[in-house]
Order: sequence, then C-alpha cells, then structure tokens
Amino acid sequence: MKNVKVLGSGCANCRNTLQLVAEVARAKGIAIQIEKIEELREIMSYGVLSTPGVVIDGQLVHAGGVPARSKVEGWF
Repeated sequence: MKNVKVLGSGCANCRNTLQLVAEVARAKGIAIQIEKIEELREIMSYGVLSTPGVVIDGQLVHAGGVPARSKVEGWF
C-alpha cells in the first residue's frame, strides 16, 4: 500500500488533484492511503512553495498545479 499525501490549502486545484490521484489508483488497482494536508507548516516541511503538492511514501513527486493524468499514472 502506498501512502499518498496531497498538500494544499483546499483550493479547487488541490481538491481536483486529490480526486485525480484517487481515481488513477483505483483504476490501476493500487491500494493507497490518501491524506489531505492543509497545515501550512507541514506543507512547507516538504519544501513546497506552490500547491498542490503530492508526496508518495515520503517523496515529493509534484508541486504546483494539477498534474497531468499521464504523470499520475506514472507514479503507480
């Protein structure tokens, strides 16, 4: 199971990223534990200055804007 964190304040892009990641994982049959992080201090701890950010198993894989579906599919 992959541990996924979507970092962001709750804006539309952050919600869309959360939904996209969940959809792609489900479509590929990948078990994930997804968490939405809105605490600014925790977001900054990953070095993210532009949200949304995506962290998979402790590794920052994306920051700034909604990622392309093909990019998300590459993560899984």
